[in-house]
Amino acid sequence: MKKIILTLTAIWSVSVLWAQGDVYEKSDEYEWPDDTEVVRKLKDWQDLKFGVLIHWGLYAVPGIVESWSICDENWITRDTTMTYQQYKDWYWGFAEKFNPTNFNPKQWARVMKDAGMRYMIFTTKHHDGFCMYDSRYTDFSIARHAFKNHPERDVLRYVLNAFQEEQFMLGTYFSKPDWHSQYYWWDVYPTKGRNVNYPISTYPWRWKQFQQYTYNQIDEILSNYGKVDILWLDGGWVCTENKQDINMPAIADMARKHQPGILIVDRTCHGPYENYQTPERTIPETQLAYPWESCIPLSDDWGYVNHPKWKSPEKVINTLIEIVAKGGNLVLGVGPTPDGIIQSEAVERLEQIGEWMKRNGKAIYNTVPTKIYHDGNVWFTSSKDKRKCYAIYMLEEGAGIPETISWRGNLPKKGTKLRLVEDNSTLRWKIHGDSVTVKLPSKLKAQSFAIEIASPIHELGI
Repeated sequence: MKKIILTLTAIWSVSVLWAQGDVYEKSDEYEWPDDTEVVRKLKDWQDLKFGVLIHWGLYAVPGIVESWSICDENWITRDTTMTYQQYKDWYWGFAEKFNPTNFNPKQWARVMKDAGMRYMIFTTKHHDGFCMYDSRYTDFSIARHAFKNHPERDVLRYVLNAFQEEQFMLGTYFSKPDWHSQYYWWDVYPTKGRNVNYPISTYPWRWKQFQQYTYNQIDEILSNYGKVDILWLDGGWVCTENKQDINMPAIADMARKHQPGILIVDRTCHGPYENYQTPERTIPETQLAYPWESCIPLSDDWGYVNHPKWKSPEKVINTLIEIVAKGGNLVLGVGPTPDGIIQSEAVERLEQIGEWMKRNGKAIYNTVPTKIYHDGNVWFTSSKDKRKCYAIYMLEEGAGIPETISWRGNLPKKGTKLRLVEDNSTLRWKIHGDSVTVKLPSKLKAQSFAIEIASPIHELGI
């Protein structure tokens, strides 16, 4: 879980101190889809490698961690000058203050494209139940409160349109639990933890209302906003195994009638509706032989917070290199400001990542893993036709470029050309026993870099 400490002042402002604790674990198993359209889209998605996960909602207004502060669990602490109900009312009240008059999804899309990202996932509703689109089934949405008179109040439509214009693969995040809904957190009972707060066996009719509510809202998202490629479902505790069955077969059937071939990511819920796995804030220790995506935020938080602790561009680049070499994708979490833009500190880092991708993206996009994928600071990928291998040298932050680098495995044969990916310049190399040593040009920028190894190659093992 995540740990949050909330401190309230006399005027009920709030700050968040964040420390990473346990996070979502990936499923232990994987079930390949049998729908040919899903399989095709899954392969297309795997080629993209780098995407963005956008968290934006009520929590942006005070600049606190998304939703979790209204959940009563023992890893969350609040100032004792306010009752739990007073805190929740205070939080819900941000619906009347969330008025992002500088809402600029075209800026978001442009920034993410320039960063080298090729798919996106937008949070249509987090666990707090606040919808970032104009839902017919609740008034608790951005389109019905402070932002209601804005011409772009149906936020989801304009976000998807902006990213579609930049040719992104489009995804929608949707929280299965809904802590604002009386069908999930019913005021007849106190809330305790993240789960439904009434006994479903005693009130099956009420749970059926929640099932229908969930179905209806997902139906809206997938039928009213044009093409959607990914349905990314969060809140893995809402599942059959936890006796919170929302009838995923019916949801999946409806989803694929509206959006044939759509990828469904019922994260952490092993089975036919988890088309790829989503380890959170982590990278698997070894290669995985099925589709997966590490979801990692650019700062320490998914959404906008006050005084964020940012990751460096080099950290993100090196994370991406490792993930791709292990066969996965990286979706990077970025949260717009409460005013509706991507803040300058994030833009600056994303621009630097994008510059690196322009120079080295050939070794990242549309690649496949190699059997030998790692040796020291060198990580390997391969072209899909198996005719080229890429050796990506991961430079540690603060280190300078060495005069030479060496690696074992994926060795070039005599006569093979090794080229620097960023400018196609030829590199000098020698074989010494079971390793190759490559001399590097002095002009190299102090960042990670990629080398193309043309066929033929020893030990490629793809």
